[in-house]
Amino acid sequence: MSESTRILIHGASGRMGQALLRLCAEQTDCQVVAAVTRKSPAQRVVEGVPFFAASELSSVPAFDVAVDFSLPEGFDPLLALCMARGAALVSGTTGLSDAQRAALEAAAAKIPLVWASNFSLGVAILSELVERAAKALPGWDCDIVEAHHTQKKDAPSGTALTLGEAASANGAKVAYASLRAGDIIGEHTVQFTGLGERLELVHRAGNRDIFARGALHAARRIVGRPAAAYRVRDLLD
Repeated sequence: MSESTRILIHGASGRMGQALLRLCAEQTDCQVVAAVTRKSPAQRVVEGVPFFAASELSSVPAFDVAVDFSLPEGFDPLLALCMARGAALVSGTTGLSDAQRAALEAAAAKIPLVWASNFSLGVAILSELVERAAKALPGWDCDIVEAHHTQKKDAPSGTALTLGEAASANGAKVAYASLRAGDIIGEHTVQFTGLGERLELVHRAGNRDIFARGALHAARRIVGRPAAAYRVRDLLD
């Protein structure tokens, strides 16, 4: 890995893209070499970062890793570019089709990549704890309760479903409950209940920067690794 990781931010005009630009500017071990937006940018260079429209993706300069928080319709060209250039991919784009997920799986044979519904480092650890609890507590009820702001459309959340997969893969039968209220950023409780006792594993997001920080953490650590599909928790060390 180079001393300063060269990053392409795909979806730079979105909430996550803006957070990534701001946080990367505060760090010395990463450099944004290109910011890609869906439409033509109003300015070509903003605070030293060159901006490109999605239609100009093939013209971006060399990069080590692409960090992608965009829309499914822009995902295929980015994946193709990463494969063509041998660059790593960190993606949190949701709503991918079955065909796009299959393409991700195939790409993992050629480049290192990570796709996650949630890049919080705390959630990565929570997933590991859920696996251990489900395996160690056979026959216990497992309920996942998630709460988000009123504008969130999907329920259960992608993170809740990911946690549920971690539990069910280790023998638990999972039930979900969702709450949409106020401006809650994200709360997830995984509850295991047995006779006379209850175990609760809880994660609460205090601000959205945690997701951008986690994505940058993954981006810095995935560069130079062998081609494979990684989880966020695989990149904690």
